Amino acid sequence: MHQRFEQYMKIGYPCINRTLECSGNSTFRLKSYSQERLIKTVENNLDGLLQMLKFNVKKKILFFRITSDLVPFASHEINDLDWQSYFKDEFKEIGEYIIQNDIRISMHPDQFIVLNSNKDGVYHNSVEELRYHAQVLNLLGLKEDAKIQLHVGGVYGDKGKSMERFAERYRELDDEIKKRLIIENDDVSYTLKNCLEINEMCGVPVLFDSFHHEVNSSGESIGEALTKVCGTWNASDGLPMVDYSSQEPGEKKGKHGESMDEEDFKEFICRSRPHDFDLMLEIKDKEKSALRAVEILSEDGRFEPS
Repeated sequence: MHQRFEQYMKIGYPCINRTLECSGNSTFRLKSYSQERLIKTVENNLDGLLQMLKFNVKKKILFFRITSDLVPFASHEINDLDWQSYFKDEFKEIGEYIIQNDIRISMHPDQFIVLNSNKDGVYHNSVEELRYHAQVLNLLGLKEDAKIQLHVGGVYGDKGKSMERFAERYRELDDEIKKRLIIENDDVSYTLKNCLEINEMCGVPVLFDSFHHEVNSSGESIGEALTKVCGTWNASDGLPMVDYSSQEPGEKKGKHGESMDEEDFKEFICRSRPHDFDLMLEIKDKEKSALRAVEILSEDGRFEPS
């Protein structure tokens, strides 16, 4: 086990709680933008985020992915509100709650954020969107173990050059973004092996997505994959992050499950030993599967909720 971290595994789910009557990801159409509407939406989103975090703490779910829609149009030129200053007290309150309860936080920009794009406009917009994500985590007062998770991007007819372009652009990022950025293997273009090669080029940590690896594998076993990705994380990055899901029966290959396949989950947990990591469940029923995972892991020595 990776004793240098001296931390226990945390279980989480992304962005939305289906039990609570609140939301942290409300947004609106660009043509409906007004500063008043933006303020009201962000107030509701921040309140919803705090309610979800409080629910999670009570249920021993101590890993959460914050939605990218927390502040709609944050990086868009239409946004004329200094939202960082306007909501600084609300962010501070939420951040203090996160820190006091030892909650791990991540964010995952949408697929249109493509750092290795061969179009300058897409690239520059992607950097601005990554800057917004870093600002959210900074306003919460979180250390660099709060991460921004990103796919490598497109292939553009030459995977090798596209990987090199990603590495070069990663090195050029502001430190406030770079210290938080991690990449994951995807289910179409970039395997775990590709991501590890990019890590060798520029040092970006690699998140292991077990389901993507199942769909688009470079041949490593679960144990081998975790050994390799754990080596890409430094102590200041915190425990490595891992995404887990399983195939939805009867659907096309790569379709995330609607609910937890308990036998598959237990097998994954068994194969993952003895590695330490924080585990994000990308399963459609969100907190329901996270609650079941907490039960299943209650006797695993790596998992000991506070």
